[in-house]
Amino acid sequence: MRASKIYMFFYLFLLASFSCESDAQIENPIIESPVIPNPEVPGPLKYLALGDSYTIGESVCATCRFPAQLKDSIAQQITDNGMTLKIIAQTGWTTTNLMTAINNENLPNQYDLVTLLIGVNNQYQNKPFSLYQSEFSQLVSKAILLAKGDKNNVIVVSIPDYAFTPFGQGTGNQAGITSDINQYNSFAQNYCLQQNVEFVNITDITREGLNDPELVASDGLHPSEKAYTRFVERILPKALTALGD
Repeated sequence: MRASKIYMFFYLFLLASFSCESDAQIENPIIESPVIPNPEVPGPLKYLALGDSYTIGESVCATCRFPAQLKDSIAQQITDNGMTLKIIAQTGWTTTNLMTAINNENLPNQYDLVTLLIGVNNQYQNKPFSLYQSEFSQLVSKAILLAKGDKNNVIVVSIPDYAFTPFGQGTGNQAGITSDINQYNSFAQNYCLQQNVEFVNITDITREGLNDPELVASDGLHPSEKAYTRFVERILPKALTALGD
């Protein structure tokens, strides 16, 4: 009987100890600080320039070509985390060459701005005009796709007129060159109008090349840094509008 009482006392003592410890834990709960995720920091804007020698900037420095000047001008106007520039262009490229190059690249459809200037080598190499009509429309569609599927992020730039350069004068076919360039630009402008894609005309600037030799690069054929600066003056407002949408 005495042993049972001892066991009972021991049991009650343990029960009381557990109860006190549990009450202490309830009265002083451990509160963990909530985990607050870091806010996402927007990355730099992405600019893709598609074209030929007029985009790569034949005979001018890397910072003198119009895509680089445009990038720098945008950076001065927009407070952002910067802008990246990717150029897909080479001297001598036709619409076919540009299409092939784009298809060979693993490009994301995430560009905030895409410019397209192409067609002079189709004319220079006497390619069928119907080829330009077909591939230009494909290139515009591809540019829209790469610009996040938003046509408002695409700017098509008109083809310069090289008839108004020393090289063009040496061909003896200045009138024919100008007529062809007009045909190409007219088609491109009308197509862009139908598709609600921005079209910027810079051709008239290049037609001042004989009166103002500083608009022509040292090779006597391509636009100079000064000419590209004037291109950018016209393209910049459209680019800022696109980036502001």
